[in-house]
Amino acid sequence: MTRVTRDFADTMQKEAVPAVSADVIFASSRFPNYKIGANNQIMEAKDDPKVLSMKEVVARETAQLLEQQKRLSVRDLASKFEKGLAAAAKLSEEARLREAASLEKHVLLKKLRDALESLKGRVAGRNKDDIEEAIAMVEALAVQLTQREGELMQEKSEVKKLANFLKQSNEESVETPLHPIQSSAASEDARKLVDEERAFARAEIESARAAVQRVEEALQEHERMSRASGKQDLEELMKEVQEARRIKMLHQPSKVMDMEHELRALRTQLMEKAKQSIRLKRELAMSKRGMDNSSQLYELDGHEALGSYLQIQPSSDNAPDLSKCLIQWYRVSSEGDKKELISGATRPVYALEPFDVGRILQVDITTEGQMITLTTTGPIDPAAGLGSYVEALVRKHDVEFNVVITQMNDANYSSESIHVFHVGKMRIKLCKAKITIAKEYYSASMQLCGVRGGGNAAPQALYWQAKKGLSFVLAFESQRERNAAIMLARRFAFDCNIILAGPDDRASLGT
Repeated sequence: MTRVTRDFADTMQKEAVPAVSADVIFASSRFPNYKIGANNQIMEAKDDPKVLSMKEVVARETAQLLEQQKRLSVRDLASKFEKGLAAAAKLSEEARLREAASLEKHVLLKKLRDALESLKGRVAGRNKDDIEEAIAMVEALAVQLTQREGELMQEKSEVKKLANFLKQSNEESVETPLHPIQSSAASEDARKLVDEERAFARAEIESARAAVQRVEEALQEHERMSRASGKQDLEELMKEVQEARRIKMLHQPSKVMDMEHELRALRTQLMEKAKQSIRLKRELAMSKRGMDNSSQLYELDGHEALGSYLQIQPSSDNAPDLSKCLIQWYRVSSEGDKKELISGATRPVYALEPFDVGRILQVDITTEGQMITLTTTGPIDPAAGLGSYVEALVRKHDVEFNVVITQMNDANYSSESIHVFHVGKMRIKLCKAKITIAKEYYSASMQLCGVRGGGNAAPQALYWQAKKGLSFVLAFESQRERNAAIMLARRFAFDCNIILAGPDDRASLGT
């Protein structure tokens, strides 16, 4: 088997094609032209003097290509210059829009600063410091916006210069065509310059937009904070206005104060007229009773309103001594159809309590087999301002009253030190400093009422039975606090479904 190698192929090729000497001179610089003549004979065509040589054809084609390249380069450069002018015009328009937006933002910042300045004069304290800080922030934003506008104006002038330069260059390039290499380099430089300026302008626009967005976010945050603290600021402002009005009224008397003085004088006159009317009614009732029974021996004396007390007074020298008489007080409904015995009220003096308001009081005096009945001239009136005072105390969880223990388990109490009487929503507690003397929750065995008898101090004292076998008589600092404690405790007990009353009062209340 024969193996063919690469050397063998080269050897065969060299042998097949003989070498041509370098000294050979061809008759012509081009290949001859042949043509088929008569009888299918191949004949050599003679040279046409009009036919161009290969060198001339190549020179002519080269000139045509160079001219075409010049025209294309100028057209391409003109197109790029036109695009650069359009981009410069677009940048100029964006700069104009930014200038209008900047003017609008200046107006908004000025309005915001004026609003904050007006609000600064109406607040004080921590809110005033917050408003001053907000004003400083707005001023800083305005300064930053002004600096940014200066930079944008400078950029705008540079863009205008670039546009003029591009326009002038475009005109010159149209008048005098550049060499293809020069025109291509100029086009590339102009394109790079336009791209750089465009990128720089876009970066500045983005930074300006970011600054404006930060300003808007700061304004929105301030608005949210203002809304959140608006209610509190309004309440504080209202309190300050009320305090200012009060101070102004104290230092500068006005028509309002004059009207208040007139109202107080009218109230005083009305109270005096009411007292006089009650006195006249009582005298009229007494005169009618005297006409009916000329032998009337006693009469009721005292102001018929809560916080006072009623006392039986002899009206004749022939009246027996009250210590030798049997006395019993009653509550009668305003219609006169219901009569309730007041347990323990068997003395000549009776201190009115909240249960008596709106009812007529009657006392029966039995002496020497004869019964004398006395009644009040009308229903018992409530104490002025006591209702609103109790309503204010109801909002508290625990109300404290300073008291003195006068009796404990129907025996006189030796100590006269100050104790604290706690009236709570669930229980009543009596303590001295940190020592608890009695503490009981509201229950059916608990009793609370005014002291029924006891002289002039009775309107300031109450009876409290904490539980069976433990009772107190407590003296308060004023009649108002005593009545408020009774009303408050009864209200809290009623919320616990307990009727808090005096001895034998629950039966009559239940019926």
